[in-house]
Amino acid sequence: MKTLIIIPAYNEEGSIAKVIADIRHHAPSVDIIVINDGSSDRTECVATEAGARVLTLPYNVGIGGGMQTGYIYAQRMGYDIAVQMDADGQHPAAELPKLIEQAKAYDLVIGSRYVEATDYHSPLLRRPGILFFSALVTLVTRQRFTDTTSGFRAAGRKVIDLYADYYPMDYPEVESIVYLKRRGCSITEVRAEMHERQAGKSSITPIKSVYYMIKVTLAVLMSALRFNRTAVSK
Repeated sequence: MKTLIIIPAYNEEGSIAKVIADIRHHAPSVDIIVINDGSSDRTECVATEAGARVLTLPYNVGIGGGMQTGYIYAQRMGYDIAVQMDADGQHPAAELPKLIEQAKAYDLVIGSRYVEATDYHSPLLRRPGILFFSALVTLVTRQRFTDTTSGFRAAGRKVIDLYADYYPMDYPEVESIVYLKRRGCSITEVRAEMHERQAGKSSITPIKSVYYMIKVTLAVLMSALRFNRTAVSK
């Protein structure tokens, strides 16, 4: 199936070439597009030299805007599967065949660090947030999820179309699951090993973490409320 790897990247010149090389080694038949999200470093140049197609946004729009750009591209170019991967080396390409294979049967496949035991150890301060959001989404969707913050995902054509039309802008991973479930999409999690960030620096600070928790919780609850009101009105 025609498969596209979407890599949103903001100032990831230190890791992007290695990520692209890893994909080429483990999944040589896929296409790669790097969404250069207004980087101020050499991300665009390094990614191009590594052999990826690069779309450069004129300014930083965040992960949501970057990913929606990738899904719009996937939709317009007729891809059957689109896989989201981080540019910082956290997602090993050796796991790609597993996600791509499952995406033939499900609308969305999430690479999970927790659905089964892996070697990954979450930072102590992040683990409570991961558990909280997994419980919240499980409650709202009535389907068990273990890793709602994972950005390692494979989407089929139905999801590509839905995400091209709408994708949450700010910290979108959690809300985007609820969005799909409310539109009847089939979603599964598969065990996936992940690494710590290989280069660069995370943009999530302690203050941003508090904002993230409040914003995403409200977004999930509002999404569920909007859907329930629509269902009742019908």
